[in-house]
Amino acid sequence: MTPLILNSYDAIVERLRGMGEYVPRLVMRVVMGWEFFEAGLEKLRGENWFSNIQSDFPFPFNMVPADFSWTLSTWFELLGAIALWLGLATRFFAFSLLFLTFVATAAVHWPDMWSMWGDLLKGYSVSDHGHGNFKLPLLFAVMLIPLVFNGAGKLSLDHLVRVLISRPEPAPRMDGYALGLGFAVLGLPFLMLLPSVGAAMLGFAAAATVYGWRRA
Repeated sequence: MTPLILNSYDAIVERLRGMGEYVPRLVMRVVMGWEFFEAGLEKLRGENWFSNIQSDFPFPFNMVPADFSWTLSTWFELLGAIALWLGLATRFFAFSLLFLTFVATAAVHWPDMWSMWGDLLKGYSVSDHGHGNFKLPLLFAVMLIPLVFNGAGKLSLDHLVRVLISRPEPAPRMDGYALGLGFAVLGLPFLMLLPSVGAAMLGFAAAATVYGWRRA
């Protein structure tokens, strides 16, 4: 009886994983594309209000003209959204939008002052009650990170290009270089929001890369 149950469970898991190559990342791309396209379109049609919060941007964006930041944000949101819908250069655009999300969170959604985790958790909200409102940006980041690491899935132009040039997806590989790359991918955005956390992640990235190099 037990082998039958386990084999049935494995058969279900195989098929769920098979569909997992198509459905979940497509859903994330559609939703994230819609959110960023709406945000970019609103900026394209609206007035630049970045000058009002110029000092709130993290370095180096607090040093560049507000018009430049506005234009950069607008077109990265619009083009990034279209790229996500198509599944084209997905990892690049997902990382770019992840970075942009952290910059926006630091400038607009993060609490101005907090000293304890309890204070910070008050900002985990959709509406601003004076404690920040970083719930939606956090959910965006949670949906973008799998696209950065795992790509667009098989219902994408990225996959179609690989099929056309007869180049299969590389097999997953976990080593020091993978750890280093992973910490770097997360550490760079965190530099914009929590510099000490981002710097620590980049330090781990460097250490893991050196470890991978020595092991190789």
